[in-house]
Amino acid sequence: MYSASFIYEPSGYDEEFHRLNDTINDIARSMPGFLGKEAWQSLDGQRHNATYYWANKDDLQAFSSHPRHLEAKRLYSRWYAGYHIIISEVVRSYGDGAFFHITPNHRRSVS
Repeated sequence: MYSASFIYEPSGYDEEFHRLNDTINDIARSMPGFLGKEAWQSLDGQRHNATYYWANKDDLQAFSSHPRHLEAKRLYSRWYAGYHIIISEVVRSYGDGAFFHITPNHRRSVS
């Protein structure tokens, strides 16, 4: 499993942004290997994080190279003050099982 974290600081959105953002989210959801997405923002609301989860590296790469995604990458400076991408391989995930998470939630044994 892989994740792609898109960390960004917005600078202003317009109608084109919202249309393109909705299209990209629809494309991601329709692609093989898409497992889910979660989003967070800093307490002050200045920095945001959208993390997409993929079954494998090839599926993530297919999304990354989709023409509409490439269009958004080309236009990013219209809507963002800056961004940072982190691609990660999920090697382990665990918790107490109290809530669902996109990654496999193996119960942590308490000793």
